[in-house]
Amino acid sequence: MEAIYLFMLFILFTGVGVPICYSLGISSILYLVFTNPSFLMMLPQRIWAGTNIYVMIALPLFILAGELMNRGGITQRIINFSLYAVKPIKGGLGEVNIFASMIFGGISGSSVADTSAIGSVLIPQMIKKGYSKGFATGVTVASSTMGMIIPPSVPMLTYSMISGASVGGLFLAGLIPGALIGISQIIISMYISKKRSYLLDIEEEVKGKKLFHVAKEGVLALIMPVLIVVSISFGIATASESAGIAVFYAFIVGFFVYKEIKLADLPQILRKTTLSSSSVMIVIGFSMIFSWVLAMIKFPYMVAGFFTGLDVNVFWILLLLDLFILFIGMFVDVTPALLLVTPILLPVMQALGVNPLQFGSILIVGLAIGLVTPPLGMCLNACTKICDISIIDIFKNALPFLICNIVILLLVTFVPEISLWLPRLAGLM
Repeated sequence: MEAIYLFMLFILFTGVGVPICYSLGISSILYLVFTNPSFLMMLPQRIWAGTNIYVMIALPLFILAGELMNRGGITQRIINFSLYAVKPIKGGLGEVNIFASMIFGGISGSSVADTSAIGSVLIPQMIKKGYSKGFATGVTVASSTMGMIIPPSVPMLTYSMISGASVGGLFLAGLIPGALIGISQIIISMYISKKRSYLLDIEEEVKGKKLFHVAKEGVLALIMPVLIVVSISFGIATASESAGIAVFYAFIVGFFVYKEIKLADLPQILRKTTLSSSSVMIVIGFSMIFSWVLAMIKFPYMVAGFFTGLDVNVFWILLLLDLFILFIGMFVDVTPALLLVTPILLPVMQALGVNPLQFGSILIVGLAIGLVTPPLGMCLNACTKICDISIIDIFKNALPFLICNIVILLLVTFVPEISLWLPRLAGLM
């Protein structure tokens, strides 16, 4: 009954428009006021304990690296490189969009950043070339889901903080699912483009650009995610050290090679990084209070008892898990969802034989879909700011591509080796 009161308060504040992070905090505080007021003095300690974790140093550094690469002209160079990369498959700008998102996902670590960066360049270009506004926006938001799956990934850092799982192992666990989503979405895009006669001559898009020059600049962009994943996965550097290397590399490339970052840009870049990092840390802090209250009322044990008490095959429990994640993703953003769901369900899944790395992959692949599903849909909201089209219309056009994400989610859930093969190969299991 206590858990019902807590969740009712949370739903009430969320329903009236209070941001989710504050809804978590306010509902927790009000619950303590009416039940255990003496525990209020422990709130600062709980917030500090939840955020004072070494691995979280990497979070603002990865965000800073992404900002430096964005400001350094990396987006246009990724698109130029992608135009050449998809040329052999006779693709159009839809395929370019997806391929560019695969590369950009390995740089920004954020799906919303992917939508904003790739969409602001490619959506107007696609519409100008005769693509429908719905298709251009749909393929952009759907492909941007790879941003938080292909490493480096900010949500993976959050999950590592909660679960204690290896950051390098999580990064490797996301590589194959992310690549499978990209490949399957490219196939869907090719089919739709051919059916609607969207195919265009890629040569027209890259005319006047020398292949060697485009390839050289594209490779410079690709080095950073490879540098991060390899250094963490093989123990060359910790996640925080690797993030620092990424910041240094991004600055050198943007300032000295591409020459698009000016010293005058640094205050704005640092300001944007501070705001983004602070917002994530606020969510983590308030989520820690909510999780602490849930632990006090023994809610995790109740959920664990529900799952373990189901007299059904493990297959149906895992399928129920996928449906639960998709449902949560519709109403809760990625970071608070990870903070809420992981402490509750990870012990249950481990008891069923699910590896923490696999469970992390299931969570992140599933919650990525929530970024493109109403009513929350953070990528949908970012896309509406780029192109004047309703969230529902964008979602309808993204649906064929999201089917690919759902299929890969099921594969990750029921075929463990898709997420565990690379970590096992690297000796991280």
